[in-house]
Amino acid sequence: MEHVFSDNEIDFFRNDTTGCAHVTHLNNAGAGLMPKPVTAAIINHLTLEAEIGGYEASNLRAPEIKAFYHAAAKMLNCKPTNIAFTANATDAFDRAISSILFKAGDVILTTNEDYISNQITYLVFEKRFGVKLVRAASHSSGGVDLADLERCLIQYKPKLVAVTHIPTNSGLIQPVAEIGTLCEKYKTIYLIDACQSAGQLPLDVQQLKCDFMSITSRKFLRGPRGAGFLYVSDKMLEEGYEPLFIDMRGADWVADNKYIPRKDATRFEDWEFAYALLLGTAAAIDYYLQIDAIKIEKQVKYLAGYLRTALQKIDGITICDKGPDLGGLVTFHLKGAAPEQIKKYLLEKKINVVTSYRNFAVLDFDEKQVDWAIRVSPHYYNTIMEADLLIQAVRELSK
Repeated sequence: MEHVFSDNEIDFFRNDTTGCAHVTHLNNAGAGLMPKPVTAAIINHLTLEAEIGGYEASNLRAPEIKAFYHAAAKMLNCKPTNIAFTANATDAFDRAISSILFKAGDVILTTNEDYISNQITYLVFEKRFGVKLVRAASHSSGGVDLADLERCLIQYKPKLVAVTHIPTNSGLIQPVAEIGTLCEKYKTIYLIDACQSAGQLPLDVQQLKCDFMSITSRKFLRGPRGAGFLYVSDKMLEEGYEPLFIDMRGADWVADNKYIPRKDATRFEDWEFAYALLLGTAAAIDYYLQIDAIKIEKQVKYLAGYLRTALQKIDGITICDKGPDLGGLVTFHLKGAAPEQIKKYLLEKKINVVTSYRNFAVLDFDEKQVDWAIRVSPHYYNTIMEADLLIQAVRELSK
């Protein structure tokens, strides 16, 4: 497993990533280090905007802008017309969920482990529209219990099933393909939050049978912050689903009291967005597509597994990842330590990690009986040597 990528390949990735020369970056679940082609795409377009004007620059770069939709479609195994550019994954998620005409008593079915911002959105819908929120039980081995989820599908007949593929607060990978099969069986709208999985795991929306998928650019996809995109299935488009706040990008105003939405997923876009970040996202997708996605998944899982195995041997450490399938997010709690002290100590050694707190995942953290965790998230350009630096630093903190 150590040789998923050759030494030459790893050297190439690292030489193509400016940040590798300055930090041990183990916070890819927060924001991955951008490779040089991504930063170049962004800077070049900003320079062009400064030289000739914003509207004029986007007009001149129309072919490259169009190529973004083709790249995203290739990544997800769909058509360019199924892709909408958004400001981030949460923005994409909210645009998708806002397109569903809920009425009082309708059910949203989700999991205990779902992402905090999504959980808050469900509660807002419950508060404002009288929607009922139901969470399927978690399995004793971790992650959603598929049998209980099917029970909920039968009992509650939810209007929407929404699931976070990889919750932000642990290494859990939810069985989204199996959930998709159940949603198809019971004819339920299915929304996947792929914020953490995009760029880490291969994604095929046909295989996953989802109606919507929300994605960010900045994490394992290694694109810029402030960018994301949304997949919208042909079925949702044909049935007329559109976001709550649709503007002149998403629709034509054709008469005094009439508008017609776009036929494709651009109905989910705004007129104004950052074209430099769209082009940076396109470059990040192109970069990802040049690498074997299966090898990326294997390398990330190998490095994460290596970290978990070593960290759990340290006195006082509790590994907080639980599930039959674990990905690239490694979370741990150190008894008697202060989380910000750990983060500060690691930062002094130029090791980037992030702290997760109970309010980020109330149900999950309460079940694990911790109120915080340190999250470490390696990527394919990280090395065993960097993992060992983190392990040694944590060992020093535990003494």
